Amino acid sequence: MGHLGGIQYLAGVTLATVLFNYLYRTLGFLRMSTTGVTAQAVGRNDQEAVLLTGLRNGLVALGLGVLLLMFQYPIREFGFALLHAAPEIKAAGQAYYDARIWAAPATLLNFVIIGWLLGREQSGRVLLISAIGNSVNVLLDYWFIVRWGWNSAGAGWAIGLSQYLMLLIGVGLIIRELRWSEIRAVSAQLWNVAALKATLSLNSNIFIRTLAFLSTFSIFTALSASIDEILLAENALLLQVFTLAVYLIDGLAFATESLTGVLHGQGTKKPLLSLIGLAGGSSLFLGITFASLFVAFPMRLFALLTNHVEVLAQIGQSVGWLLPILGFGSIAFMLDGYFLGLAEGATLRNVALLATLMGFAPIAILAWQWQSSDLLWLALAVFMALRAILLGFQVPRTLSQDSAS
Repeated sequence: MGHLGGIQYLAGVTLATVLFNYLYRTLGFLRMSTTGVTAQAVGRNDQEAVLLTGLRNGLVALGLGVLLLMFQYPIREFGFALLHAAPEIKAAGQAYYDARIWAAPATLLNFVIIGWLLGREQSGRVLLISAIGNSVNVLLDYWFIVRWGWNSAGAGWAIGLSQYLMLLIGVGLIIRELRWSEIRAVSAQLWNVAALKATLSLNSNIFIRTLAFLSTFSIFTALSASIDEILLAENALLLQVFTLAVYLIDGLAFATESLTGVLHGQGTKKPLLSLIGLAGGSSLFLGITFASLFVAFPMRLFALLTNHVEVLAQIGQSVGWLLPILGFGSIAFMLDGYFLGLAEGATLRNVALLATLMGFAPIAILAWQWQSSDLLWLALAVFMALRAILLGFQVPRTLSQDSAS
């Protein structure tokens, strides 16, 4: 999008992505809760619970996906009414939304499939699904945007179709190892009241955690737009770099989540300290290295994302903020995986709310009053730092529980 003639397409997709972040990432509990609970069942060697976890969350995902399709128009109107932007930016964003929303059921079901596979320590299959889906997305982006000139709508259709392809591959992989008789044998327990209450409790806590997290980034984007259109595009590119780094760090967080859940299910926590040290060190190295590359070579690397000279001319002033944000963020995301593996949704909820309300919000208000980009980035850095610190303070409690028992 950054290479199209008009900057409104990049800015429009950025605003529409804020809305999709609310729609999809707040529902990311479907992936998170599935992984942790499945991993604990694997640790207990409870194959029935493994299957029930996937089926329950799969039904929830399908129902929510259908609801999003049914209410897509009011969601769009309400969402874009809250996102203030120039008419041409808003039009580009709505075109992206109108295309991508049709993939809602596939996207949510993919959350469950990926979470279930990760919980069963089948990360190779997750890598296969993601690699094929993302590769097809890139190819369709080129074809729809560059070749056919669909602009922001093309980007929406590309990611939507790739989600359905990922769903087909995921279902195909699962069908190969499951028998219909196994599903029928556990179907009567799908609506077990106690199990449903536990699932809803965990999912609601993760939902609140994710909502606080996304609200922080949404406010960051909205304040960027209120300061300057060029700043919005500049910050969008920096957030793309952040998101790409987080995708890589999430691989370590997912592994941490699965291993923590299995160890917890087995009833032993002694190896967890070594796991945290290894995963935390690797995540920090990855985050700092990624940020350092863009700090050292900003013009060369960001030129791969856009050719708008006015954006490239300013981006060097803010790129240094990637270091603290990815530094603290890498630890925070790894610890997210750790506590998800323990199914401690309340801990994640409380930390996210505190980091948003006590860390990000006060500084973001000052950034809005003074129209300061640096204060805006400082607010985001403090948010990441508080998440890492507050979660870190909770780790000793989880390690001591094993000896106490």
